[in-house]
Amino acid sequence: MTGGLLLSGAIAALFATALPAHDPSSAIVDPPPDKIVINVATVNGSGCPAGTAAVAVSPDNTAFTVTYSDYLAQVGGNSDPTAFRKNCQLNLVVAVPGGFTYAIASADYRGFASLKAGATSTEKASYYFQGSSNTASITHPFRGPLVDNWQATDTTEWAQLVWAPCGVQRNFNINTEIRVNAGTSAPSSTSFMTMDSTDGELSTIYHLAWKECPAA
Repeated sequence: MTGGLLLSGAIAALFATALPAHDPSSAIVDPPPDKIVINVATVNGSGCPAGTAAVAVSPDNTAFTVTYSDYLAQVGGNSDPTAFRKNCQLNLVVAVPGGFTYAIASADYRGFASLKAGATSTEKASYYFQGSSNTASITHPFRGPLVDNWQATDTTEWAQLVWAPCGVQRNFNINTEIRVNAGTSAPSSTSFMTMDSTDGELSTIYHLAWKECPAA
């Protein structure tokens, strides 16, 4: 899957007041006047087979979204033994104006869960740049009995943000997974979790933060 996405410089304004206090030398700057361009290099994984995930810019140009239509993990009953875990990895090529760098400041995930008593599930996301060992991972647990829509938000402290390297092009990777564990629930009962909404589609939203690169 490929596509060029335009995100306006207004993205950074979302975090000027939302992020915690930080070193003034790394203060968020005014958004760059030029737009950034995101090209989706690859989208693959058991949770996003070909044709079931799409990436697009949000209507207000403040974030990019990923929409899934077949992202489901389940256990119990007649479930496939490998269906308890599903994942999806996005590999993004991001072009930013010269002199600036960016980081994923927060991400919103939503879906639906039907967990029997004794069953558990998790949603996990990892963020890292190609060639870098610096990975940010956040996990959200859920426990049955639960039959409801779910929502999870990853918010990263300023000091822990994983920033794009200045002066070089590195693809940005987002790897998500959902996992369901039968636990003490009856083996004949089915528990499942989706990263989508009840109508079959969900837009996962990623928000960006900006700062200026050090002078050469």
